[in-house]
Amino acid sequence: MKLVGINVYNVDVPSVHQYRMASATVTHLQSTIVELITDSGLVGFGETCPAGPVYQPQHMLGGRAALQEIGPSLIGLDPRNIGQLNRAMNATLNGSRYAKAAIDIAAWDIAGKAYNRRVCDLIGGATGDTIPTYYSITTASPDEMAREARERQREGYERVQLKIGGRDVEQDIETLHKVKEATKPGIRIAADANRSLTSRDAMFLSHRCRDISMVMEQPCNTMEEIAAIRHQLCHPVYVDELAEDVNSVMRAVSGGLVDGFGLKLTRLGGILAVQTARDICDARSLPHTCDDTWGGDVIAAACVHVGATVAPARFEGSWIAAPYIRRHFDSENHVQIEAGRIKVPTGPGLGVTPDKVHLGSPIMAFG
Repeated sequence: MKLVGINVYNVDVPSVHQYRMASATVTHLQSTIVELITDSGLVGFGETCPAGPVYQPQHMLGGRAALQEIGPSLIGLDPRNIGQLNRAMNATLNGSRYAKAAIDIAAWDIAGKAYNRRVCDLIGGATGDTIPTYYSITTASPDEMAREARERQREGYERVQLKIGGRDVEQDIETLHKVKEATKPGIRIAADANRSLTSRDAMFLSHRCRDISMVMEQPCNTMEEIAAIRHQLCHPVYVDELAEDVNSVMRAVSGGLVDGFGLKLTRLGGILAVQTARDICDARSLPHTCDDTWGGDVIAAACVHVGATVAPARFEGSWIAAPYIRRHFDSENHVQIEAGRIKVPTGPGLGVTPDKVHLGSPIMAFG
């Protein structure tokens, strides 16, 4: 089997409402869908959709420029040889893992279809038919965030992520206390600052909220800042944005800087890289999520497949953007949430196929 063509599509992904976090507000994004075409007739789909140009260095136009550079070098390769495919991408372009991830994901989609297996079956096997998700509550008034946390718990969510930072730390402290008061015992809380807190405010918040059972997700901007305050905090620390690749995951683990991770598929470079990070976390008994920054059914399915292979005791859930976006790419087999859980797709490969009517004409084509 060989690749004979690669198509790249632009798909609009409007948000139902403003998604506000410390560093950015998302209202409308453009997702990049990659279609790999083989000489056997099998096709695979991948997706990358950075959450705007400010949340992290990754951005939509940068990803497309990287695909323009990488695409021609992959024609003629066997997409089922995913390790070699990744090496070929790295030999063509340094960095830009988030763009390479779309190709990696599409290759796994093809491999699953070629062997008539789901992606999760190829990377360790699913732990069950469904996996947990969690709800991300965007920045709002303390009362509004507490109200939403209560509603999401009633819907069946067992974990909520509260966006904090980018405002007076007293508002964040008030928010956390009001969420605790508004919810029943048992809900897991992640206070996600998206790198925005100073070390002073991170310590201030943790000590003022010492009676709240929660994790502090990515409180500060650098590993050095986290290292400086790590043992002065009252709460476990998870790293998200700083988990940029497998090497940074290893660095955080070996340095004793973290109690868990928010792992993003496209940030790390795709399913192959996240498998490695998953296994590192498993070896050190570190809980983690399996998410991405934004996007539609293709990236959501990839997150769910990888999340399904994580040991339940170490799995914090897969966040997907489905509750926040206006439409699905696959009208029949789209990924959706019910009572705080997501059904693992049952078809071969990713188990989702974007409707061509949503894709339109390719903005790039190779082969």
